[in-house]
Amino acid sequence: MTSTPPTLLVTAHGSRDPRHAATVDALRARVRSLRPGLRVEAAFLDFNAPRVGRILDRLAEEGVADVIALPLLLTRAFHAKADIPAVLREARARHPRLALRQAEVLGPSPLLTRALERRLYEAGLRLADRRSTGVVLASAGSTDPEAIAVIAEIAREWRHTGWCAVRPAFASASLPRTEDAVRALRAEGVARVAVAPYVIAPGRLPDRIAHGAQEAGADILADVLGPAPELARLLLRRYDEARVAAPVLLSA
Repeated sequence: MTSTPPTLLVTAHGSRDPRHAATVDALRARVRSLRPGLRVEAAFLDFNAPRVGRILDRLAEEGVADVIALPLLLTRAFHAKADIPAVLREARARHPRLALRQAEVLGPSPLLTRALERRLYEAGLRLADRRSTGVVLASAGSTDPEAIAVIAEIAREWRHTGWCAVRPAFASASLPRTEDAVRALRAEGVARVAVAPYVIAPGRLPDRIAHGAQEAGADILADVLGPAPELARLLLRRYDEARVAAPVLLSA
């Protein structure tokens, strides 16, 4: 008899922008298509429904015994370190029989850089343009030094795969801004500048990245990662890693 695998709960931040929830739902659908039979739910910390606590209540009421909460986050910043663990602890206190595990955040991962490149090529960049193109890796930004350091390291590593240059930029909290990074590459004589948003779903900060790219005259502006196939595969990879890892107890 085959046991039921843990439910995958994709845990997103949420946004007032309706495109955000629609993108999370499209990503969830792609994950389901890659692994038929796995129950995949999505919930939000803020702004959108269902909220994480409410859906955990519903799962417990339905008799679900095991849930892996996977943060839909690219870096391990405040939401992954504080917000999500707090919600899970509260749910665990309400439902002591419900086994709850938190998976690792998505980044960094080679699958994410492949998804970034997919979006750049979809936006019109050619493979032959790679060595003459400088890329601005534009993330949402964070006040967490660990998250900022991760973005900088991704940019350094990505540069060594054949791009003319790769520079990090941030839509909030940190510097430089997208437009400043684009102008800096221009000042260095880079022939072609592309902006790759290192964000999952549309919203206020991704719009700020797009505005900065357009204002500074970037040649290529890629779309957000969205339900890219690489991202869906990465969700399943993090789920599988959490499933085999030693459980981390969430004290009430």
